[in-house]
Amino acid sequence: MKARDRLCIGKPDAFGVKMDKKNLSKGMDETQILNELNSLVEDGKTVVLATVVETSRSVPRHSGAKMLILSDSHQVGTIGGGEMEARVIKEACACMDDGTSLLLNYELVDPVAGDPGVCGGTVTIHLETYMPNSKILIIGCGHVGRAVAELASWLGFHVVATDDREEIAESVTEADLVLTGSIEETLKQVNLTDRDHVVAVTRNAELDIQNLPHLLSTEAKSIGVMGSSRRWETTRSSLESAGVSEEDLSRITSPIGLDLNAETPQEIALSILSQIIEQDNAGNN
Repeated sequence: MKARDRLCIGKPDAFGVKMDKKNLSKGMDETQILNELNSLVEDGKTVVLATVVETSRSVPRHSGAKMLILSDSHQVGTIGGGEMEARVIKEACACMDDGTSLLLNYELVDPVAGDPGVCGGTVTIHLETYMPNSKILIIGCGHVGRAVAELASWLGFHVVATDDREEIAESVTEADLVLTGSIEETLKQVNLTDRDHVVAVTRNAELDIQNLPHLLSTEAKSIGVMGSSRRWETTRSSLESAGVSEEDLSRITSPIGLDLNAETPQEIALSILSQIIEQDNAGNN
C-alpha cells in the first residue's frame, strides 16, 4: 500500500481536496446501516463505520456511502467493492485493535502503480471505530456496591451487579444487569474482556478467597478488592497456599481505589471509579 493511502485524522489529505459540504446520500440503505450499527454496538460488538467523505471524477460510490465492518471481517453494505473495499476492510480490522479512527485516500487510476482500481477518480474514506461501553462487574451489593453501581452507570459503564444474597442484590436499581448466586454462575453469563473491570466489595475475606481464582481466569483489565491492608494479607496468604501464582496475584489491586481518605459509601465509590478512569486513560497521553 502506498504511503498516501493511510493518513491520520486531522492531517491534510494527500490530494489537497477541500473537505467542504458533503453530498450525503439519503438512501434508505444508509439509514438501515446506521440502525444496524446501533444494534450491533448495543449487542456488545465492536464495529467500524466506513464512510465515503470525498470523491472526484469517476468512482464506484460517492459521498455518504457507508459500510460496516465487524471484527470477523463481515461487512454490512458496500462502498464500491473490489480491491479498494478489501483494503478498507483490512484497515478497519487494524482500527478495531486500538479503537482508533482513520482517514484513507485512494487513487483509482493505475493498478500497476499499486492503485486499488482503474475508475479514474480519487476517493477519501473515513473509518470510525465504535466500541461497546466497558463493563464493570460489581461483586457485593451492600452500601458501597450500590454507590459504585450508581456512579458507574452515570459515567456510562455497562454495570453488572451480583450478590449471593437475593434480597440484597434486588436492592440495586442502577445496574444494567443484576445477578444472584455464585461467581461461577455469574461468569457463565458475563464475558469479561480486557476492557472490563471487576470491583469486589464483599462482606468478608472468605468470599474474596472463593471468588478471586475464578475472576483471575478471565481477561478483565483490572480486579480490585475492597478492604484493609490486613484483610488483603489474609486473602493473599490463602490464595498463595491454594497455588495462585505471583503473576496472577499481581493483577489484583487491594485496597481498591485512590487514597482520598474516603469514608462514606459515595466517597469510596468515587475513589474506586477515579482509579478505574485513571487506568483506562493511562494510554491516552
